[in-house]
Amino acid sequence: MKDITVSELKDRLDKGEQVNLLDVREEWEFDEDNLEGKLIPLPTLPQSLDQLSDWKDQELIVHCRSGKRSEQAKKYLQSQGYTQVRNLLGGILAYREQ
Repeated sequence: MKDITVSELKDRLDKGEQVNLLDVREEWEFDEDNLEGKLIPLPTLPQSLDQLSDWKDQELIVHCRSGKRSEQAKKYLQSQGYTQVRNLLGGILAYREQ
């Protein structure tokens, strides 16, 4: 599935659209600034898939600080059968510059 730009996500959130957001940063990063999604740090993702089972066949937007960890998470989730995973290009840094 095609990745998502920060402007596309921001537009959807501003309209009040419900989106499935997965933040794969560390807890301290999430505490500093977050988009109110579900937090599962990348190193714990394999052990935490049960928390995402409801989203397996739904659009799932993964983000991190800059987009690198979330790209890794996207590839892993796809390998586990998640079919609609999208990476937030530029991560939360780019989102906050919007």
